Amino acid sequence: MTNTKKQFALALHGGAGPVAGRDYAVTEKHLSDLAKDCESWLTTGRSALDVVEHAVAELEACGLYVAGRGSAPNSAGHVELDASIMDGRSREAGAVAALCDFVSPVQVARGVMEKTPHVMLAGSGALEFARANGFSEVVDPANYYTLPVGVTSDDIQDTGHGTVGAVALDKSGGLAAATSTGGTFGKLHGRIGDTPLIGPGTWADDAIAISFTGTGEHIIRAGGATAIAFRYRSGVPLVDAVEETLGEVKRLGGDAGVIAVTSQGEIAMPYNSAGMKRACVSTTTPLTVATFAGN
Repeated sequence: MTNTKKQFALALHGGAGPVAGRDYAVTEKHLSDLAKDCESWLTTGRSALDVVEHAVAELEACGLYVAGRGSAPNSAGHVELDASIMDGRSREAGAVAALCDFVSPVQVARGVMEKTPHVMLAGSGALEFARANGFSEVVDPANYYTLPVGVTSDDIQDTGHGTVGAVALDKSGGLAAATSTGGTFGKLHGRIGDTPLIGPGTWADDAIAISFTGTGEHIIRAGGATAIAFRYRSGVPLVDAVEETLGEVKRLGGDAGVIAVTSQGEIAMPYNSAGMKRACVSTTTPLTVATFAGN
């Protein structure tokens, strides 16, 4: 789709799992700096696909969020990572699930998209592919992973959650989305939520790009990102399409947050959890960064 106005739009999230009353100034500063970095990429003509991969890789590597370095061990005592990425213009997509001990699962997911005929690789197959193709740096799990900002050791005993994601519209009209997570705290070995699933957790087409965060089981059962996309493409306004889907997640017993951008440069970042670490900027929207309502 041609972007006749040569506009761009970007939204980032650091997860819908913040705890009310805790200080997230560090993550807000990081999201602000990253959004400015991505804005620079977009203004100089970089593709939406490159931008969302870059953004999510940075979110994974910093250790501030429940993704990449900030992920917690599962019930078997090791970290399993999920990620996905989608190019709206081509509908090509790639994902990895239950990948262990790589710095950037989203980069491996893009490798799956570009180097295989598949959409997803999981477990040992994802690991073998990442090793064979030289994606990301392998890490020592005993010394690499760290508790993200706003998470305490007590939280690990509960089924908390967190995810990171990015959606972008580039100046050529291309849309893309990417999402990454370490999954819910205390999850069972082998558990896979919505994040690596193209459709529920991540979606991009020629009209809209979406990344979800929240309780994955409920997001999957509510239809997730494609439920929003199909509503929007049928003529439902963006805000209503998002709120209807979040309402369905809530009705099923979950909480979630969404970031979305459209081919018209619209941005949405609603949530029905206590908060969502988030940032956005566009040709017409100044940089906005927040965690809770009213900040």
